[in-house]
Amino acid sequence: MILRHIRYFLAVAEHGNFTRAADALHVSQPTLSQQIKQLEESLGTVLLDRSGRKVRLTDAGEVWARHAKLALHDLDSGARAIHDVAELSRGRIRFAATPTFTSYLTGAVISKFYQLYPGITIDLFEITQAQIELMLADDELDLGIAFEHAQSAEIEYQPLYSETLNLVIGKKHVLMKSANALSVDVLTREPLVLLNTSFATRRHIDDYCRRLNIKANVAIETNSIGAIVEIVRKGHLATILPSQIDLDGTDLYSIQLDPPLPVRTVVILRRKDAYQTAAVRAFTQVLIDYVDWKNRNDTTSDL
Repeated sequence: MILRHIRYFLAVAEHGNFTRAADALHVSQPTLSQQIKQLEESLGTVLLDRSGRKVRLTDAGEVWARHAKLALHDLDSGARAIHDVAELSRGRIRFAATPTFTSYLTGAVISKFYQLYPGITIDLFEITQAQIELMLADDELDLGIAFEHAQSAEIEYQPLYSETLNLVIGKKHVLMKSANALSVDVLTREPLVLLNTSFATRRHIDDYCRRLNIKANVAIETNSIGAIVEIVRKGHLATILPSQIDLDGTDLYSIQLDPPLPVRTVVILRRKDAYQTAAVRAFTQVLIDYVDWKNRNDTTSDL
């Protein structure tokens, strides 16, 4: 049984006549009769009573016609849904980022994407890079943003931009009167609030301190960038955050360290050979375009 059989059967049931149904379908009457016969043979029952002047449905035909109409409706809806997905009027994206990106990237990109494609639903996760890679490998995510050198062989990454990290303090902090750059020794004296060691950013900071043979004075550990920002903004602790974060109007201030923390590469993570929907491809493009626009504006503002 194929879709043509269903359409032909419903046409005969509607017109009550093989000739008129054949004309409506733009096929010959013998072809139509042959297709209906094939359908009845495949179902093992007679669907149409041909004994009178008008073709009528048998009892079996009445029952099957109801299901055939529903099936045809669902198939037509499916075809429209495929078109809608291709046209980006509907769809779903499963996207994850590590916490530092929430401060300056994730919200802006999602806001821009929603303006362009309001029918696309986004499932957003703020998790560690290890969790992102695991969910990608298990096909529980479509895309992730994290850092270079994915740990899983099942993950591929696309470089996006370079990120630097600076010391960040609030307006009440004793270092507010300090010079533009501070010796890294300040990390051993001033209490810090940092992400915990499950996050790539914290491991990046720890590696930096280890290479310089210093021990950072970590007073508070958390898994929330929002909590870090509020603690620093309202108190006397410092933190280390990406220099890309816009601190204007936040009562937070960025200070370079000497020597600076190593630059790291931000990447888009995907599962290797994973199918990318039209929505995922569109989201990736919006992300890349936003980063390019941000880089151009940041460069212009520095001139």
